[in-house]
Amino acid sequence: MSASQTARERVRAELTREITDTARRHLATAGASGLSLRAVARELGMASSAVYRYFPSRDDLLTALIIDGYNDIGAAVEQADAACDRGDHPGRWLAVCHAVRDWALAHPHEYALLYGSPVPGYRAPQDTVSAAIRDTVVFGNIVADAYLAGALHPPDICPAPPDSFGADAERLREIIPDVPDKIIARAVTVWTGLYGWLNFELFGQFNSTIEDRATAFDHNARCLAGLVGLPAPR
Repeated sequence: MSASQTARERVRAELTREITDTARRHLATAGASGLSLRAVARELGMASSAVYRYFPSRDDLLTALIIDGYNDIGAAVEQADAACDRGDHPGRWLAVCHAVRDWALAHPHEYALLYGSPVPGYRAPQDTVSAAIRDTVVFGNIVADAYLAGALHPPDICPAPPDSFGADAERLREIIPDVPDKIIARAVTVWTGLYGWLNFELFGQFNSTIEDRATAFDHNARCLAGLVGLPAPR
């Protein structure tokens, strides 16, 4: 690789970063459905044609923002889990839950892009999948590690999953390995429960009802841990 090629790549990487950073700011005012390549170009003082060389369409820009967002929240979750004792499965779960919430509160518009209403006319490509499951893989590993260690004791309060869930469980076993279908079914319930809480919190459903949301969230995370069979976090 020549020095001139390296310089071009550095310039391209820097301009790509400037475009995506500007687009994130536009999410706060226009939302994902109102994101415009022309508006981004105007703010950067670039011709629209120049921006199109980096992102041929609005959907390409949205995909880049989505991948960045998933990778960002995935990294936050991985770091939270890595800071915990491997054998402290409930502590790992609680740390991961709080990492997700902390990221969501710090990046509400990016969270809305990832977990809010679908953008009309946009269909996420396969490129987003590996980034999208980074946080889920961490959660799946916590559940699987606890199960294999004999530390998972789900309470007898849930019915067995329906027979039709078997095919879904096989697919999900790539994320939550070496556990039976009934544990995978509960894991799906508690993981969606975590994001359901965050959607209520970030999208205003708790306004004028739950005021001490940090404490209430911690209680919710502990309840979800118990549902999947993790012992009470210390």
